[in-house]
Amino acid sequence: MNKEQLVQDLILDEGLKTDPYEDTVGKLTIGVGRNLTDRGITKPEAMFLLTNDIEIVEAELDARLAWWRDMPDDVQRALANLAFNMGVPTLLNFRKALSALRQRDFDTAADEFLQSRWAGQVGLRARRVTELVRNA
Repeated sequence: MNKEQLVQDLILDEGLKTDPYEDTVGKLTIGVGRNLTDRGITKPEAMFLLTNDIEIVEAELDARLAWWRDMPDDVQRALANLAFNMGVPTLLNFRKALSALRQRDFDTAADEFLQSRWAGQVGLRARRVTELVRNA
């Protein structure tokens, strides 16, 4: 069987959509007819998506907070985790925390993050992420 032709046939028949949508019977679907409701994704597919998402977050941090690469490894991990969770635009609203990080005042930065609404929303994650900053 010519799999390349089958791929083209399926794209023609199913369409190729990069955003989730409901198919004609109400199943959450993405890509070329991937039924997320019944099939979901495999662990390797999830890890592939995660790797891509981490690369996107790193590129966004590079573009908006170029100094983040000069921070200790644990602070970089914390910033990437924060950006992954809330998005870089929201992270940029943490002006006091980011200013403290730039000054390498890690305790103040950690305290600022912990005093936020975000910390209340994510609970243990906030404590774990801010400890990376505090212990840098």
